[in-house]
Amino acid sequence: MKNSIKQTLPFVIALLFLTTACKNAKENEKVVDTNTIEKIIPENLKWSERMMLSEIERFPEATKLDFSDKPRWTYTPGLVLSACVRVYEQTNNQKYYDYIYDYANTLIDSTGNIGTYKLSNQNLDMIKSGDVLLFLYPKTKEARFLKAMETLNAQLESQPKTSDGGYWHKKIYPNQMWLDGLYMAEPFHARYARDYIKDATKAEKVYNDVVLQLDLIQKHSKDEKTGLLFHGWDESKEQKWANKETGNSQHFWSRGMGWYGMAMVDVLDFLPENHPGREKIIKYLNQYAEAITKVQDKTGLWWQVLDQGNREGNYLEATGTSMFTYTLAKGVHKGYLPEKYLDVANKAYTGLLDNLVSVEENGVVNLNKCCAVAGLGGNPYRDGSYEYYINEPIRSNDPKGTGPFILASLELNK
Repeated sequence: MKNSIKQTLPFVIALLFLTTACKNAKENEKVVDTNTIEKIIPENLKWSERMMLSEIERFPEATKLDFSDKPRWTYTPGLVLSACVRVYEQTNNQKYYDYIYDYANTLIDSTGNIGTYKLSNQNLDMIKSGDVLLFLYPKTKEARFLKAMETLNAQLESQPKTSDGGYWHKKIYPNQMWLDGLYMAEPFHARYARDYIKDATKAEKVYNDVVLQLDLIQKHSKDEKTGLLFHGWDESKEQKWANKETGNSQHFWSRGMGWYGMAMVDVLDFLPENHPGREKIIKYLNQYAEAITKVQDKTGLWWQVLDQGNREGNYLEATGTSMFTYTLAKGVHKGYLPEKYLDVANKAYTGLLDNLVSVEENGVVNLNKCCAVAGLGGNPYRDGSYEYYINEPIRSNDPKGTGPFILASLELNK
């Protein structure tokens, strides 16, 4: 027995030594790996560049910006690329210009036809990417880009309207105005009129039409009690989501209100200084700022369903918060809003960084808790209920959040 133990002991000691050595080697290996992870995105850059570079890292092809496996002409790349234009103008970094150009170059053929786009769909969402062309054409003078812009303008000239002149959100959504549509179409339309419609009378008609869209959404969708605007309005009152007396949807959706705020501050960039509509829009913007400030959470963020923060299932949401932050900051910087709203914007931005932004070891920045999508009607049917809004998918890095986050970062110079 003693001989057996004596014979076994050296093997046990050797095994223990080997196990310890392997463990130490693994731990050392971990340390080495962590310390040698390459920072793809330097942390000394401003948040606007860090997020823009993160988007390029996630989506090397700009045509696939919205988690798409195929190139698509749609509003989400247009939103992020509009932000990319602003980053490029500040940095003069060719990488950003090339990324913007790639989108238009891939989707617009030599004759100016826009891939995956159909004018006959009369879909306001498709106008947003026209902002990319408004940036590129003066630089490239490529006739195909001008032709594509003319096509988008032609859509707006022929867009079906409600009885009082409000654009239908899409042909498949007759008689309906949604808050989303104001941002998709109106900044493009106002800028196109300013830069490309040489006939002063025709340009004035476009400016008047742009202001009318804002007038009508105020008239039909604003809740007088809270100052907030309902997501959608159905003139026919036939939709299941529509109130049978007012035609409004049931709730105040964060991103819907976000789209509307951005529409106002961006349209004012292009509406002539002497146009009577400017004063009205600035008035609407001030009412809007007061209303959203009242429902801002103590964290600085805003809830998915704006006025029901304490209700079960509701959550603090990134896309709407980013849009509100940009709208308020820009509104103050342009002189449309009182200085106090800059404090609200800064509080919101701090709330985003503290609660909804995370940074990977390689420097890639993520924006979390983004509502992936929300709408009204369609198939399967979206009824606009509270349960509907809180149960739509939530994901990180939705372009409807990253784009406004970049814009807010630029506006606040963070």
